[in-house]
Amino acid sequence: MSSPSKSFLARVALVAAFLLPGAARATDFTDLWWVPQESGWGANVVQSDAFMFVTFFIYGADNKPTWYSAELTWDGTRYSGNLYATQGTFWANPWNPADHPDAQAVGTGSFTPSSVDAYHATLAYTVPGVGSFSKNIEREPLTLIALGGSYQGTQAGSYSGCSDPAANGPYTDNYSLSVSQTTTSATLTFTYASGATCTISGATQQYGQLFDMPSASYACTGSMTFTTPATLYELKATALGLEGRLVANLSNGCQENANFSGVLL
Repeated sequence: MSSPSKSFLARVALVAAFLLPGAARATDFTDLWWVPQESGWGANVVQSDAFMFVTFFIYGADNKPTWYSAELTWDGTRYSGNLYATQGTFWANPWNPADHPDAQAVGTGSFTPSSVDAYHATLAYTVPGVGSFSKNIEREPLTLIALGGSYQGTQAGSYSGCSDPAANGPYTDNYSLSVSQTTTSATLTFTYASGATCTISGATQQYGQLFDMPSASYACTGSMTFTTPATLYELKATALGLEGRLVANLSNGCQENANFSGVLL
């Protein structure tokens, strides 16, 4: 396996400002979350930047449905804030505003993302006089989301830790991408403007809206040639196309970290 070539490192242009820490978009935790071994309850999470609105489908001491919601704000470690209880008109009756008093804060809640991946978190809340609750939750998949197709997009990444300091640094490159998918695997073939053709393939696991490929094969030919293991993660079909993240260890100590996004053709 050869080290990254100068043409590949350049790819199109070095855009250092684009890749400064903090410039990359944070993970979006919007999804349906649950505990797989405890089917029947869970939480709906809708995130808007540093704010998160969570609704719970849970049960009270009488085993009947209990309605809570939470308004949580990112504090640098977790999303935390007030927990609310609401009530309203019986669904079979005409809407009556008098049945809907202002929501009352009845406790506190928090959503703490995993430090390992974007698929797991800890959900906790406390209602004085009722009790405290904490569960390790994960994104819940509903149906298999289709990823296959042809895309056109851009990849932005960087090399670090290379034994040759000149090989370190950011890059961007345009690509055309072909994706094939089965229920348990996927193959992505990138044809880059810089002259490299790279194929990433492996078994996939679906977490809600996201796919993970932790033990992928990453092989390139053209302006650089190698075969190495890689991790493809947070792979997501969007309304317009496909996006994901990549990390791989190359030769001479180099590590590649990259984000990519493409429009469906």
